[in-house]
Amino acid sequence: MAPFDTAPATAKAAMAAQETSLGMAINQVVGTVKGPGEDGNQYVFITADKRQVKIGEYVYYTLTQSFAPGKPVESRNIIGKISGLALIDHLPDRIFADTETSPELIAALVGFTHQNPEIYEVTVDVVGYFDKNLGFLNLRKSPDPGAKVFIAEDAMLQRILNKKQRGDIGSAQVGSLLLREQDAVQVILDVKELVSTHMAILAGTGAGKSYTAGVLIEELLSPYNRAAVMIFDPHGEYSTLEDLRGHPAFQGADGYAPQVQILTPDDIRIRMSSLDYYDILTLLPSTSDRQQAILSKAFALLRKHKKGNDYRWDVQDLIAAVNQADTDVDDEGNETKGSSAGALEWKLSKLDNSPYFHAMEHLTPPSLLQPGQVTVLQMSEISQEEQQVICAALLRQIYHARLNTQKENIGPEDENYLPYPVFVLLEEAHRFAPAHEPARCKQVLRTILGEGRKFGMGMGMITQRPGKIDSDVLSQCMSQFLMRIVNPVDQESLKHGVEAAGRDLLQELPALTKGQVIVSGACINTPVLCQVRQRLTTHGGTTLNAPEMWMSHFSAHQQAARAVKEAPLAGRKKAKTHRGVSIE
Repeated sequence: MAPFDTAPATAKAAMAAQETSLGMAINQVVGTVKGPGEDGNQYVFITADKRQVKIGEYVYYTLTQSFAPGKPVESRNIIGKISGLALIDHLPDRIFADTETSPELIAALVGFTHQNPEIYEVTVDVVGYFDKNLGFLNLRKSPDPGAKVFIAEDAMLQRILNKKQRGDIGSAQVGSLLLREQDAVQVILDVKELVSTHMAILAGTGAGKSYTAGVLIEELLSPYNRAAVMIFDPHGEYSTLEDLRGHPAFQGADGYAPQVQILTPDDIRIRMSSLDYYDILTLLPSTSDRQQAILSKAFALLRKHKKGNDYRWDVQDLIAAVNQADTDVDDEGNETKGSSAGALEWKLSKLDNSPYFHAMEHLTPPSLLQPGQVTVLQMSEISQEEQQVICAALLRQIYHARLNTQKENIGPEDENYLPYPVFVLLEEAHRFAPAHEPARCKQVLRTILGEGRKFGMGMGMITQRPGKIDSDVLSQCMSQFLMRIVNPVDQESLKHGVEAAGRDLLQELPALTKGQVIVSGACINTPVLCQVRQRLTTHGGTTLNAPEMWMSHFSAHQQAARAVKEAPLAGRKKAKTHRGVSIE
């Protein structure tokens, strides 16, 4: 690496030492600075090396100065990311007009003998220099014209892009840097930031969002994390996580092995008394304003008569409260029952037959969430309204369990005692927090995303329609995984809801292929383009191969039809030679 000619000897010595520590090679010069770019955070350099210069590639120049008042002069590598590439000098256009003859041959005949006659002007967005304690710091100072630009070394990027290194407690290796050789620069996330500040996986259909979520869950259940994870699974895609059991890659030296709990709809139990007025309203078909008023009054009566640990009620208790709320008593003591109570009683009686809501049975937070365990709630056979209420009730209960445990309002004897942080993953998040529609879960999610960090409850949101998810919910997810999105409405919503990724990377969204993801936010030092690693467990969200299934079914149907057609014919042939005598 060549320093500035004006740098003092001490600075040159410091730079030489830095080269040695980073393993940099002096032959990594890729271009020369021309001058500043269009804004104060860009510069332009000139290069003829088209092999290494790619959009999104990391480069750096060396700045020698005092970086703080009273500090000695030192050299720092100022990292930048290539955001633009323009061809400014090349062979004459006439050479390319003849498609039958090689341009190189014509160029040699007319006197162009240089191996790389094309010259490029490259625009770089400055990221800054890396400080171990403060992260990337941007001085907003362009390099001097003539300064050398270098390709950032793999080892250098491995250290400064990631907040953690592989195998560290609290690390999650999700893949490797897209523009480098596979695994040359691993992308390793900070799990503490990932789960405490919430995260979102946003991708179009078939881009690999569920696959990426599976990789993250594998990392969370690794021996160096042992997280407490729960997944709301509307499509039954995560049952293959059972492969974690006994898998050698997830075994700890101390005997640790991850636990997997798959709960089918038959296993889901929600205690009726954990539901509130709005939960019940969601489960009831079209209620009038009068019926809603009576139901609200009935809940007030339940709270009055059942307090503290005795606040347990079932459908029949609620029906009795509804009848009481809709009964008027005149001055002479005569009771008059309104018509709303009867209608509500008929609607509420249907809840008594629900397989999911019970008087006493329910899923406690500790039964769902334990360190080193992932619980998958399969809800594919449950109606949308019931999914909303189940999700709202469980999230509310887990949130209050963490809040009350953290504030020491409850102790180990309480069934809701939850003395460790938890992480909840919500598939099809746009269903539970739609942008412009009422939904039972929306307010609960807003509360958790806004306040859950203080009490150790993290959320992960997965959706294929970011344009349809509530903007307040999306903006609270401080770590983002962005995959291929081609819908213009969804792309536009990301520009306002996911500022951390940067406009230059958001422009890459339509061109990303399956398994390629932009990782940005609190879990990593700077946004990166990443190739997701291969899962160790089986992926459960694969797309059905319709043509193969059609061909297979058609062949089987043809064989069956042929067998039926040939069966009577075989019978006739046997009859013609009965006992060896022809009967024709």
